[in-house]
Amino acid sequence: MTALYHFWSSPQAQRVRLALNYKQVDYEDHPLAYDDDETFFELGIARTVPALRLDDGTILTDSADILWRIDELFPGTPPLVRGRIDEGAWQALLEWRQRVDHVIERLYAPIRPGYHGIGDDAAALAAYKGEVQQRYQMSVEELANDRYDGYGQLDRMTQLKPLSRHLAQKRFYMGEISIADMLLCADLYPVQVLDGISLPIDLMYYLSRVGEACHVSLEEGLLAS
Repeated sequence: MTALYHFWSSPQAQRVRLALNYKQVDYEDHPLAYDDDETFFELGIARTVPALRLDDGTILTDSADILWRIDELFPGTPPLVRGRIDEGAWQALLEWRQRVDHVIERLYAPIRPGYHGIGDDAAALAAYKGEVQQRYQMSVEELANDRYDGYGQLDRMTQLKPLSRHLAQKRFYMGEISIADMLLCADLYPVQVLDGISLPIDLMYYLSRVGEACHVSLEEGLLAS
């Protein structure tokens, strides 16, 4: 049976989870603790998520590749690529996402302790905080205090207000729901979890629209939900 191994705190994994649920794929859901090395050892892969195990045992870990191949991997299910988005538009979105990755990852750093698998496990939380300190030379708390500058930079780089107006007019990124919406929804939703950060209202409506279309609660996995 198809199975998805993921961290609740991983937007990359959430992209795939949204897509699987939209396509009504019957799969085993395996949320993992952040310091769970044993499961990855058993799967025989590096410690990375998402890990999508197909019926034949093949394991895929690249969320962008999984999304692009999702109709091929699960034929006979509602399309998210075919007739919805062409390769040029998809690559342009991925290139945009890559340009802002360092900003979004910095914003994610103080958000992740708010998710199951990190914030509710003392050992996992300590390990995560150590990784953050080593990567940024700043603590999780210091990065949380820096969130307004980070969000301002994200707003400038992504033009969030024009994007939200486009999404309000079109309802979905390409006019019909597609893998582009899986990426945007999963990647932008966590940002508004930060205290004092408010995404444009039209963008908030869009995120809810995608979650509803996928039959997924975007709050699932949050400790406060």
